[in-house]
Amino acid sequence: MKIAVLSRNRELYSTQRLVEAAEARGHQIEVIDPLMCYMNINQTRSAIHYKGRNLDGFDAVIPRVGSSITFYGTAVLRQFEMMGVYALNESAAISRARDKLCSLQLLARDGIGLPITGFADKPGDIPDLIDMVGGAPLVIKLLEGTQGIGVVLAETRTAAESVIEAFMGLNANILVQQYIKEANGADIRCFVIGNKIVAAMKRQAKAGEFRSNLHRGGTASLVKLSAAEKRTALAAAKSIGLEVAGVDILRSNNGPVVMEVNASPGLEGIEGATAIDVAGLIIDYLEQQVEKQQKRSKKRKV
Repeated sequence: MKIAVLSRNRELYSTQRLVEAAEARGHQIEVIDPLMCYMNINQTRSAIHYKGRNLDGFDAVIPRVGSSITFYGTAVLRQFEMMGVYALNESAAISRARDKLCSLQLLARDGIGLPITGFADKPGDIPDLIDMVGGAPLVIKLLEGTQGIGVVLAETRTAAESVIEAFMGLNANILVQQYIKEANGADIRCFVIGNKIVAAMKRQAKAGEFRSNLHRGGTASLVKLSAAEKRTALAAAKSIGLEVAGVDILRSNNGPVVMEVNASPGLEGIEGATAIDVAGLIIDYLEQQVEKQQKRSKKRKV
């Protein structure tokens, strides 16, 4: 196969591992910076150009589009899709995952467990918003935040009101969520490929911190998933429409609740904690899906 990886940095661990896994299986793979792409959009022959050359002949594209370039990155990915190239995760699904409010609404629609979540626009709604999620302590999240940035734990009602007012004063879109105290600063990252969970790890926040992100000093370890956690993770990825996803789950007194569905889950933490060749499993899945797509295409031409 000829594979494109949309990534701004070929030195990133996840990008390097995907390249290694593809080359080990005899595939031709190229890392392409989506911001260096420009597009010809027309009804007869749409095209993507990159550094002065036409990008054609690709069988598959693996999007590793960072949250800061979601708009342009998904536009480039959509152009590949228009040209008949198989996308590991489709542009529409990535856009849904990156919109935290939209993704939570879709999960709730499909009956998937979530922390009670509130969303409002006016300062006058703050008291009712806080009551809606069960009062303090509660978690306040920027909709655009990543890797734990823009996530605040408000211990008291007064603190919650002050933080929410401050964010609203900056015209920042926020979510207010129930604080799952019994999780004890830990969450579970379930790595989903297709209809299988191929790896899982428990992430534990460092002392004095409630955010378990590895980028914020959290530690990772092996974890055994319950049947309910497996069902929840698979259902969450399906609800958003992702073929490859990192589903973050908290263990609550009411069962597993989904915190986030990540469309470009990192490989370093999960491979390090589990010793599983996740990058290789992604390429294996990609091979299967491209083969299926090519067979469908041949049938249509007959």
